[in-house]
Amino acid sequence: MQSRLLSWAVPPALILSLWVTAAEKGDAARGKQVFKRCAVCHGDSGEGNERIAKAFGVAMKPFSSKEVQALDDANLKKGIVEGRGKMRPVSLSDQEAADVIAFLRTLKK
Repeated sequence: MQSRLLSWAVPPALILSLWVTAAEKGDAARGKQVFKRCAVCHGDSGEGNERIAKAFGVAMKPFSSKEVQALDDANLKKGIVEGRGKMRPVSLSDQEAADVIAFLRTLKK
């Protein structure tokens, strides 16, 4: 009886883990659309807006740079949703954040 119970418990757990993994995988095309909200400061291709950088007295590293691309997804997400330096936090769902990160990865040179 216990082996039958265990066999019923495993598939839902497996399905849940696959669903969570799929939900966290970003879609670069959707991320590009979400990123349009960021383009005022970060530029259409993540190169940074020099006027904004100068106004805030900050240096914006291009998202294509080795330094930014070397960050893992968790650090990129933290910077986006919590803010970093003078950048304010951005309210995104986990899926939107994963999508934006997938888009940022396409900028790698």
